[in-house]
Amino acid sequence: MNLVRAELERLGARRFVQLMMVLLVLAFGVTAATTLAGSHRPTASELSEARSQAAQARQQLELSYQRCVDQVNGTLAPGVEREYFPENCSELDPGRMERLPVATDFLTGVFTFDQQARPLLYFLIAFLVLFGFLVGASYIGADLNSGGVVNLLLWRPRRLTVLGAKLGTLLGAVLVLSLLASAAYLATFWVIGQTAGLPGRLDGEFWRGLGAIHGRGMVLVLLASTLGFALATLGRHTSAALGAAAAYAVVWELGARLVLEIVDAARPDQLMLSSHIGAWLSGEARFWDARACLNSGTGFCDGSYTLTWAPALAVLLGLTAVLAVAAFTTFRRRDLI
Repeated sequence: MNLVRAELERLGARRFVQLMMVLLVLAFGVTAATTLAGSHRPTASELSEARSQAAQARQQLELSYQRCVDQVNGTLAPGVEREYFPENCSELDPGRMERLPVATDFLTGVFTFDQQARPLLYFLIAFLVLFGFLVGASYIGADLNSGGVVNLLLWRPRRLTVLGAKLGTLLGAVLVLSLLASAAYLATFWVIGQTAGLPGRLDGEFWRGLGAIHGRGMVLVLLASTLGFALATLGRHTSAALGAAAAYAVVWELGARLVLEIVDAARPDQLMLSSHIGAWLSGEARFWDARACLNSGTGFCDGSYTLTWAPALAVLLGLTAVLAVAAFTTFRRRDLI
């Protein structure tokens, strides 16, 4: 416990950590202020007009579905022009759609919490992932570069225990901060929706979906913190983690993706870490494979494919585990001076 307490004090005293927390507060404040300034409570006439437009949009969906069914069955009324519809009219069935038009879709300048909560939460998770990676890298990288780890080992001469305490302290602190920031962040926008906009439909399904995204986001934040920590440990400097992340983004996510598209490789998106991150956060991600329809002739061809959260999580966990084990193994054996 003394070691963990000492590490918490060292982590909190770092200027870089304090700077990142200030930037976190500023980013949240600017987002909330911008949202508040651009929103207003809708008037009765605005709500009435929006409800009328939503009803017309739903009616149009019903008409499109019925025209598709009539065209497929050959029962179109005489004089009605044929239109392009998918072979399977169930794709146009309003009863099977995930979401139908509602009045809030047709309100301008009105913040609606149930519609904007997910994009706002994705923004929060992205910032916390960056926060965790940078703090994790700087936390161990600065100690290795300055000799602070050597001084700590004089007090507690067990390398793996010391490194494990540092990693555990980092993950615990980042998780607590992320949970507190998430609660304050979402509560702020909920209040904005109640006072200067509309709350929307906040039923159990909405909160379950939002909670699932938040839970997956917290896992991603912890994985990013561990990756930053492991890369900085392997490279013995904070810049090693930053360089590795930049090199991966430029060489693989940009360069290799371009090469794979030029050579017309099959399903290149599944080879990218960003695709697995998106699939994990959203539950699944859909991509397009152009090669799947090369020999389809003129018929309908669906060249899309999906990545689901389970294999995406396996990839993210596997990569993090390999780098973490390599970091601990290297730290145990190499000269630290």
